[in-house]
Amino acid sequence: MNLARSQEQDTSSATGLPVCIAASKVDGLVLTLTPNSHNYNYRSAVLFGHATLVTSVEEKLWAMELITNSVVPGRWPETRLPPNAGEMASTQIVRVRIESGSAKVREGVPNDEKGDLEDVGVTARVWTGVVPLYEQFGEPVPGPYNEVVEVPEHVRSYVREVNAASKEYAELAARKDAPVKKAE
Repeated sequence: MNLARSQEQDTSSATGLPVCIAASKVDGLVLTLTPNSHNYNYRSAVLFGHATLVTSVEEKLWAMELITNSVVPGRWPETRLPPNAGEMASTQIVRVRIESGSAKVREGVPNDEKGDLEDVGVTARVWTGVVPLYEQFGEPVPGPYNEVVEVPEHVRSYVREVNAASKEYAELAARKDAPVKKAE
């Protein structure tokens, strides 16, 4: 954020601070006949662009609401609003203009070398497969000064839905056909 602020003060650059945003999610451990072929089922993305500080109070509040609700849908209106002056002053939001990006997904069953697959001594003794991997939220635990008796429905339904969707995706990815290997 300090770099973004200093970039805003530098009037020689109107494009903003160059940024790279990367995210990865592992969906399974792919166990093959040989350790050299072990792999992961995953999803990843990388974005490149330029970031500038959001200075408009209205846009900043809109972004804070989007960010809050992207963590737990429906959470923003269930909190103390609006943020106070200290919270607004200590919170920095950057707007990113995306210029390019790439994504990669690996799904599927193990994919071993032809020589290993034809070796009955190996295939008869080595287990291969995918161990699905997914995040799972636990039961919500109330805070020490919480006076609300029940967990709000927006939190309970979010936990249920995300847990079910994460498990379903990882298990489906584990059963897809293996990626086709390139001919050497």
